[in-house]
Amino acid sequence: MAQIFGIMQLAQALRERKTSATELTRQALAAAKNRVDLNALITLDETGALAAAERADTALTKNPASALAGIPFAHKDIFCTNGLRTTCASRMLDNFVPPYNATVVDKLAAAQAVAIGKANMDEFAMGSSNENSFYGPVKNPWDTARVPGGSSGGSAALVAAGIVPFATGTDTGGSIRQPAAFCGITGLKPTYGRVSRFGMIAFASSLDTASVLARSAEDCAQVLAAMAGHDGRDATSADRAVDDYLAALAKPLQGLRIGVAREYFGAGIDAGVAAAVQAALKQYEKLGATLVDVSLPNAALAIPAYYVIAPAEASSNLARYDGVRYGYAAKEPKSLEDLYTRTRAEGFGAEVKRRILVGTYALSAGYYDAYYLRAQRVRRLIANDFAEAFKTVDLIAGPTTPTVAFKLGEKNSDPLAMYAEDVNTVAVNLAGLPAISLPAGFSEKLPVGLQLIAPAFEEARLLNAAHQFQLASDWHAHKPEGVA
Repeated sequence: MAQIFGIMQLAQALRERKTSATELTRQALAAAKNRVDLNALITLDETGALAAAERADTALTKNPASALAGIPFAHKDIFCTNGLRTTCASRMLDNFVPPYNATVVDKLAAAQAVAIGKANMDEFAMGSSNENSFYGPVKNPWDTARVPGGSSGGSAALVAAGIVPFATGTDTGGSIRQPAAFCGITGLKPTYGRVSRFGMIAFASSLDTASVLARSAEDCAQVLAAMAGHDGRDATSADRAVDDYLAALAKPLQGLRIGVAREYFGAGIDAGVAAAVQAALKQYEKLGATLVDVSLPNAALAIPAYYVIAPAEASSNLARYDGVRYGYAAKEPKSLEDLYTRTRAEGFGAEVKRRILVGTYALSAGYYDAYYLRAQRVRRLIANDFAEAFKTVDLIAGPTTPTVAFKLGEKNSDPLAMYAEDVNTVAVNLAGLPAISLPAGFSEKLPVGLQLIAPAFEEARLLNAAHQFQLASDWHAHKPEGVA
């Protein structure tokens, strides 16, 4: 089995004084500069990272230090960082420097983890390929002619390329799990409300979830433990205790019931992807789990429901970008109307404008009941499907994505084909459930992701199942050619 150097291994090396936070940070900064071809970073914060590394080295001389102390990582450029540019990969926020930190930023800083910069993403987290960034597309480390997935593609590429052992991201309809699958790493989407959204620039407020990308489930557990918890500044934050995710990892899988959702293996799933996932599920049987056929009858309605609800919420959230208060403003406006119109026309990219138009239409008088209200009713049916399935199984499994990573530009002219890449992920967000994507093999020499879904707030169960699989396999240890 190939060896990987993730958070746990680096933390041990730091404790044993075999390396230092400053040394690890310099290595990460050098690796980031060496892989500019990936276009995975928008802002490299060399000065801030080295200062944070020095503080971490001081903390590591004391016991006990945080398990994340001195570990370099990157933030998706959707989390506000006090004094450091936060762009959401949009011209609209190209020069925006927040005066405060997102809660996720504060929590990881408190754990003494070292942020090296801000990762590229789809503009305002709208996309499935990371081609919608104002700063250009991110490239997949497995094949730079292919997409890394979106919208957290920059974060995923940084981890897959070995630049950092983990990165933050967000998942609104699959934006952690899809890039994790495309880049051959592990991506965890927690339950909605498990991690604070304060300071995370909003796309669709009832769906957005702060998340983590890393090489292994064990590393995801370590980061989630630092990120999770109630936040009084976020009205949607869950006020409940955080489980001991690391302690749960060692539990055997004997008796675990995994529901195999037949709808996730329907039309559109590549044969190679389906075969890799089926082989992974056979491995779960060898580990003591039982596979159970389950049905999610309304799964086919998830994409149309999501692409009404999410754009509607985006239309509302992005109304604040008008050129008056902050962000981009059109030059020499002739009137207030001209300022508004040209600011939004010039400041937003094509995909963001498309979703604003769709959302505004769905919320307009005469169409609200026909589209938005009906989509919310479908959302309830989808949540009920999961609740019914979880009466007989502990987890639900299927392919994370219907295909492996596709080529850059391949689907740009067909938005519906691009949206279909989220067919197996969006329902999880509509129901507010936790899910994880873990490497499960290869098809066409590209990574395939297995998605596991759990009931609300059962992240420990998800991480346990993923970790036990990774102890028995080495798919998560495979790296792109040239990555040390």
